[in-house]
Amino acid sequence: MNKFLPVSKADLAERGWDWYDFLIITGDAYVDHPSFGPAIISRLLEAEGYRVAILAQPDWRKAESFTVLGRPRLGVMLSAGNIDSMVAHYTVAKKRRHDDAYSPGNKAGLRPDRAVIVYSNKVREAFGDIPLVIGGLEASLRRFAHYDYWEDKVRRSVLFDSQADLLVYGMGETATKEIAARLASGTPIGEIRDVKGTAFIGRTPGDCAYPMVECPSFEQVRSDKRQYAVANQIQYEEHDPVRGKAILQRHEDRLLIVNPPAMPLTTAELDYVAELPYVREPHPMYDSMGGVPAIEEVRFSVAHNRGCFGACNFCSLAFHQGRIISSRSHESVLREVEALTHHPGFKGYIHDVGGPTANFRRPACRKQLKAGMCRNRACLAPEPCPNLDADHTDYLMLLRKIRAIPGVKKVFIRSGIRFDYMMKDKSGEFFAELVKYHVSGQLKVAPEHCVDSVLDYMGKPHIAVYEKFRRKYESLNQKYGKEQYLVPYLMSSHPGCTMEDAVRLAEWLNKSGRQPEQVQDFYPTPGTLSTCMYYTGIDPRTMQPVYVPKNPHEKAMQRALMQWKRPEKRALVREALHVAHREDLIGYGKECLLRPVSRKPEGETRRKGKEPERPSRPEKKARPVKKAGWAAAKPKKNARPRKKRPH
Repeated sequence: MNKFLPVSKADLAERGWDWYDFLIITGDAYVDHPSFGPAIISRLLEAEGYRVAILAQPDWRKAESFTVLGRPRLGVMLSAGNIDSMVAHYTVAKKRRHDDAYSPGNKAGLRPDRAVIVYSNKVREAFGDIPLVIGGLEASLRRFAHYDYWEDKVRRSVLFDSQADLLVYGMGETATKEIAARLASGTPIGEIRDVKGTAFIGRTPGDCAYPMVECPSFEQVRSDKRQYAVANQIQYEEHDPVRGKAILQRHEDRLLIVNPPAMPLTTAELDYVAELPYVREPHPMYDSMGGVPAIEEVRFSVAHNRGCFGACNFCSLAFHQGRIISSRSHESVLREVEALTHHPGFKGYIHDVGGPTANFRRPACRKQLKAGMCRNRACLAPEPCPNLDADHTDYLMLLRKIRAIPGVKKVFIRSGIRFDYMMKDKSGEFFAELVKYHVSGQLKVAPEHCVDSVLDYMGKPHIAVYEKFRRKYESLNQKYGKEQYLVPYLMSSHPGCTMEDAVRLAEWLNKSGRQPEQVQDFYPTPGTLSTCMYYTGIDPRTMQPVYVPKNPHEKAMQRALMQWKRPEKRALVREALHVAHREDLIGYGKECLLRPVSRKPEGETRRKGKEPERPSRPEKKARPVKKAGWAAAKPKKNARPRKKRPH
């Protein structure tokens, strides 16, 4: 039986350790599962022969919390966790969240804001000049000078504020192994400067071991938005493991040096990492606290790939995992599924066989592994590249093998599906089997908007592609006798989206007969191209101006338009229609979003004995919802049960 790594001195003593090599600090609860980055890194180091201990969510208010396991022999490696700590703590409206799925009992507030910086400074306070390496998503996306949405200003690279020696960006396995081996051999941390996928602080360009390019300095991007856009584009263009150069960015009298990205793991390497001896559960110390909710989404799921060449401009994946796909072998995935069937909680359902994008299992085209990704060209948007190799055969074969494993009743796909990639697959075989076997009532896809100009800023396909996909999905469901729904993810207030565009989206939803239960405002997270547009008002790909909805009231109106039927949204929707000069959508036609407001003329009084004229179809007031819900209503005698219908 696999054992958790030590989390206390008692655990160290149980193993007979009076010393250990590496301390792994994480802002998440300790979940020993391959969906959690710190678990992967700690198990990888263990497999390399190092003694590893875990410190999860230490009390950042006092340095003593960081010394409870003693001083590690070789160094400290730390991460804010699976997501950026500021995103974990705040909504897009900058309101504090009340829960945290990556913490025990779903409790918020167990990690600090800007966890990488806070943890790193406490490590320095506790251990002095010990080798300190930062990584994970938060460090990766903040490796350059970056716009910080929560402070509304440009911050310098997180390396400077954290006082760390090295920053590992991307997935990090290759870089971590090399750093650990050099530290173990006695190499000082200050001499480890040529590891791909890392960044460090130097003094001169001569400190860089690779061909290099310099982007505008921290001082330039802080004071000049055009320079910020230039820097952002350089950083994206060079984020390529095949042809990318090192990037230098000056910060006053010092130099941030970001080495080229590491190559993606090979299939054999990815298999090895995925099959390390994870317990695949949260540590039992959280049982009395209600467990860790994040495990529920991944406990019976399998990740079969990495990377995403979809490259949506608002997504951090392209700048973190990269755009080159690497995939696990069929044999490795099948071994994992077979093991899941013996889990005591397994009910026969594999919740997902996916990854960043579920239906990517091969590079977008043949030349990528030799020449890298194309400069200034996306693989899928606005039009698919002529060289795109849209073939689902390997993924289809994998899913068929999983369905045949004894004990597996159903295999669902719940990760993101790129419908535009599916539509380029001429065989249509995968689409048919997706509908027949792999949809759990609802298929969630992300058209994001319906206005092509907005979609171009998002890096998404035009809406005609989605409409074609939707029609085919409906026809296949009809063909196979399925009642399965399509749930579109949509986004409001993205750069480039005007009020007129938001109204057109509401019209499109009205015409389709749908109103989303949940909508997402654009969230400017560090490092993305869309965040660059939000901050600068410039599209870094073209250096042309772009409209950015920033006013909170305007954003509220755009959001309300997507849910125009809700009574509490009507005042905002009415105002938005007036702002957009679309009063034609206030009326009684089926294309209208609102009914006119009925008001009596000024000075009109009710005459005694005469009934007032009945106003024409006033807006209905919302009925108060009983807290007990539908279950509290007394059923009618002999009433037939009502069939529950998905949203």
